[in-house]
Amino acid sequence: MQKVDDDLLVRAQQGDDTALAALIARMMPAIRKGAAIYRAPGLDFEDAVQEGLIGLFQAVRSYRPAAGTPFASYAAACIHHAQQDAQRGALRKKHAPLNFSVPLPDAENIPQPGPEELAIAGERYADTLQRMQTELSVLERRALVASLHGQPVAQTARDLGITPKAVANALARARRKLRG
Repeated sequence: MQKVDDDLLVRAQQGDDTALAALIARMMPAIRKGAAIYRAPGLDFEDAVQEGLIGLFQAVRSYRPAAGTPFASYAAACIHHAQQDAQRGALRKKHAPLNFSVPLPDAENIPQPGPEELAIAGERYADTLQRMQTELSVLERRALVASLHGQPVAQTARDLGITPKAVANALARARRKLRG
């Protein structure tokens, strides 16, 4: 741990940004060491460094030389406690869904189809509609359209006046015909 001279500390406490930057530079090895120790799911290295910097700022604000403790030791303890508190917070069970979930992709990062892909998709769609008209029976088409609209099999059976088993069989035949 590097010794911090009293003049630098007093200037940092009075709001001198240059002195604060020099103090941060001197304490950064302790902050980075603590950050490596206190990483956890939901608290990566950079976040732990930020928590250590917050601890250092609190140490600068609250340090009193009359207590007899050297500033470097006091700051190291403040940094340690800030990073330890952040680790405890990250490991709380209430954060588990956030820490262990898979992020959804941004809509901006999803590649948009080009004109060729859109034309091909349009042709496939038209081909599928044509195949539905020529290869499927009326019952199979009605069951498939109802299913595509999210209608339950039981509701489709009531609407068509047949048994749910007949609707399920018609759906199975339609899928088999369209796959082949």
